[in-house]
Amino acid sequence: MVDKGQCKFNIGKEGLTHGVLESLRTCFKTHKNIRISVLKNVERDKNKMKEIAEKLAEKLEGNYKYRIIGFTIVMRKSAESVREKRK
Repeated sequence: MVDKGQCKFNIGKEGLTHGVLESLRTCFKTHKNIRISVLKNVERDKNKMKEIAEKLAEKLEGNYKYRIIGFTIVMRKSAESVREKRK
């Protein structure tokens, strides 16, 4: 079952490009959660996965929380960033 408040993305061999970041920003306008799968040809190291997640949270310029499950990053827009956008 797919949660209606969730969107799915893949990060491929190009990594975190400008296009990926813009797509994520657009998706966060209408979704609360995003599942980001990091493909095998990008990275398979747990520490690098954390670095990728931190870079994403930093570059999205907001208050986002993330959780790493295997080689999937689940990002969530925090309530604080939602309130800031409404102002």
